[in-house]
Amino acid sequence: MRLLLVEDDRMIGDSLRQALRLEGHAVDWVYDAAAATSALASERFDLLLLDLGLPDAPGAATRPDGGLAVLRALRGRGDTTPVIVLTARDALGDRVAGLDAGADDYLVKPFDLDELTARMRAVMRRHGGRASTVLEHAGVRLDPATREVSKDGLPVLLSAREFAVLEALMQRPGAVLSRAQLEDRLYGWGEAVESNAVSVYVHQLRKKLGADVIQSMRGVGYFMSRT
Repeated sequence: MRLLLVEDDRMIGDSLRQALRLEGHAVDWVYDAAAATSALASERFDLLLLDLGLPDAPGAATRPDGGLAVLRALRGRGDTTPVIVLTARDALGDRVAGLDAGADDYLVKPFDLDELTARMRAVMRRHGGRASTVLEHAGVRLDPATREVSKDGLPVLLSAREFAVLEALMQRPGAVLSRAQLEDRLYGWGEAVESNAVSVYVHQLRKKLGADVIQSMRGVGYFMSRT
């Protein structure tokens, strides 16, 4: 997934970004409400991880409701991007305010990474209207929780980025995803995009899963076989 992390604590933000990247996610990180609003208005993210206490702009004082302002503005313009609030505030009133402002979930710091990733999967499952997190198509089974992949019942070992490409394609079988859309799943801001990286990962996936599982549309992109 491509994630936007909004967190003004540099130590927390850096460790969380690194941990989520190791899970195979592309993570973009901003520190204040203005940068978050700008990023959300100009780019598409699969999920927003949002702290509540944020400064309005670089160098400004932290506002207790800075994150809520970002969330209300997001929902006010009809943006349905899934949102998980990450905050140290555990009072009932704070949780209610966050959920009523449009958050899909609310997690209190400190939290375990396994719990965060489980909540991320649950939010994305609900957002996609699926009863199960597991994706199955054309004999391929992908489990985001265990990061296990199989083809016709036999296990297939994938790298983190191969997994990310396959997951993106399996979430929308038959839909053509461009090279740029797939790169968004692989790289965050500031990361060097490797030349022909998507083509390389698709080639590797075809070798492991079968040549016909992922199809190409010349000049457009890639899609999962419809059968």
